[in-house]
Amino acid sequence: MSCAYRQIYLDDAMKNLGEMTEYAHDACGTDLDRTLKYFVISGYADRFGKGDPAVVSGMSGTELYMNMAEKIGIVKKKWPDPLVKYEVGEYYWAGYILAMFQWESGYTFAQILSRITAEDLLRLYPALHTASEERAVEELNCLFRKKSEISRLQEYRKRIGMTQAELSKASGVNLRTLQQYETGAKSVSKASAETVVSLANVLECRPEELIEG
Repeated sequence: MSCAYRQIYLDDAMKNLGEMTEYAHDACGTDLDRTLKYFVISGYADRFGKGDPAVVSGMSGTELYMNMAEKIGIVKKKWPDPLVKYEVGEYYWAGYILAMFQWESGYTFAQILSRITAEDLLRLYPALHTASEERAVEELNCLFRKKSEISRLQEYRKRIGMTQAELSKASGVNLRTLQQYETGAKSVSKASAETVVSLANVLECRPEELIEG
């Protein structure tokens, strides 16, 4: 996998996205979920993910938030002053580690945020903010893959217009087990080959399509 920009710029990228999410919340009162939606809708997430120097390292995180907010029509006569903090908080960490995960994984921010929510990032902070960055990225990757499995199974089931009960009956997979696959309580990737093949046959897809991350 080829990263969109050189590793030498990664530190700036992580700090800038961390500053952006922290400034949005602490200075502007914008919750993390809304900030990340602004990031994608404004087009700045796409530019950031592709390594546009003007976005990755050419402006501060505070400037990035102001620019993307104005891009989607949020205009203020005077923006709050940049924050001066000496300790990393949960909102800074969320943006900081998100930037690293995007760079490492190669997924677009839109793809990542269709699976990993602001709530997920904040929930992971207590356990992972003191861990290594590599460990945090690994946990995010596991979460992304797990949610992709869930979404893929639901997607194919809904595509052919079946209820969970109907899929259970047609595939021979216990209804409770099927529900656990769809909620993430159990992983499809750990199901028996017979189970995955049976589900795939009913859902009219290849078995590997149900377990791909």
